[in-house]
Amino acid sequence: MGIKHWLGGLAVVAFAGIGAYVYLDTGRSAAPESTFVLLDGSRQSTADLRGKVTLVNFWATSCTTCVAEMPEIIATHKKYATQGFETMAVAMSYDPPSYVVNFAETRKLPFKVAIDNTGAVAKAWGDVRLTPTTYLVNKRGEIVKSYVGAPDFPSLHQLIEKLLAET
Repeated sequence: MGIKHWLGGLAVVAFAGIGAYVYLDTGRSAAPESTFVLLDGSRQSTADLRGKVTLVNFWATSCTTCVAEMPEIIATHKKYATQGFETMAVAMSYDPPSYVVNFAETRKLPFKVAIDNTGAVAKAWGDVRLTPTTYLVNKRGEIVKSYVGAPDFPSLHQLIEKLLAET
């Protein structure tokens, strides 16, 4: 298999000295069935998110890009939450739960935060290993776009608005 074939729908944009972001063209595949264990101990499944546009963000408190993008994720959530938008922040299995709880409380995260203790959720969502990795899921439960690294938030907002308008 040649490199051109392997790269298929993959576009990479790098910013010198700032980091990189990768946009993966996932088409519209179904979001994997998984159960998120929230900080309060409650559970939510992928099926529970149907009917909403959902941002699923895999992150870690030790990830500088994750910490840096969190204010934008908070702002995005607040901007669209009343319109049927949901945010699920999934802390990686290697992140100490006490760090995740402290981060969520001190930053007053206004959305659902899950801890992936076993790594099963990250595995189900394409064996996520790099953080941040973010998926945008439409109301029908299909992954519309995924990012490795911080998304371009103005473009993300345009896509969220388009998906929120869909019936």
